[in-house]
Amino acid sequence: MSQKSARLHHVVFAVARERQAAVAQMFTELGFRFDSTDLADLGVTVYLDWDGGLELISPIPGSTAEVARSVTEFLDRSGDGIYTVVLQVPDASAAESLTERYGSATRFRQSFSGEGSYLDEVELSVFGLPLTFLSTNV
Repeated sequence: MSQKSARLHHVVFAVARERQAAVAQMFTELGFRFDSTDLADLGVTVYLDWDGGLELISPIPGSTAEVARSVTEFLDRSGDGIYTVVLQVPDASAAESLTERYGSATRFRQSFSGEGSYLDEVELSVFGLPLTFLSTNV
């Protein structure tokens, strides 16, 4: 993997649901521009500014989806904070294979494509660092 082809894409903060709108408002006043959506299949509400490199994620109350459970466990354990750092790479699976040599543990993966677009995402932990590898043309 070429180091020049990888880059920091964005940082994901997990925020308790009751504070998500206030946190989004604060960052908006700082100049970030969010699109927000409920990702019901993942069980989370997301405020996302890819151009600004920031994402706020909160579990949807009562959701039992895998990502919602993971975010809830994170919030219970750590409170609001950095949930993962997203690195854009040419091939998320190759990046995952590389980090396996360093003892990574994969927590989540998703992939979809259609109408000329694709997204591959692998969330893992390696050396205690929460990383997500993202390959996309979106």
